[in-house]
Amino acid sequence: MSFDFSADDIFEMAERIERNGAKFYRTAAEKVADSSAKELLLGLAGMEDEHEKTFALLRADLSKKEKTATVFDPEGESALYLRALADTEVFFKKDIDVSSMEEILKAAITAEKDSIVFYLGMMQLVPEELGKDKLGKIIKEEMGHIRILSKELVSLFR
Repeated sequence: MSFDFSADDIFEMAERIERNGAKFYRTAAEKVADSSAKELLLGLAGMEDEHEKTFALLRADLSKKEKTATVFDPEGESALYLRALADTEVFFKKDIDVSSMEEILKAAITAEKDSIVFYLGMMQLVPEELGKDKLGKIIKEEMGHIRILSKELVSLFR
């Protein structure tokens, strides 16, 4: 049995993933001693906060049809399922070594890549008429994160 999700469902999950990402960066910032590393991590947390706001705005701009529930779900179980995925799959399922900036950045890049793969998979569950085309914006934002993180990782070795 397969369920379709709406773009609204996926944007809700994207907002949650961004909140989790911001929490990850803030937690890592608390554990590093170097002030420039702490500043970078807090900046990355701020970027996650901004992306959460971006996704919330994109979600608010969805049409009524793109927010339509696809199944009868009076208990809200599909939303609970998506929230559980967002909370575990990308940032929190992994053990992340916060002992060095190199390891933190590598873990963050892996998490961003995992989120892109996750969203690509979720796109298969969103019909065209329920906003599938809008999900590419999430993926584009995550790709931007990878570029920034990769640049920071490379700078550690210069």
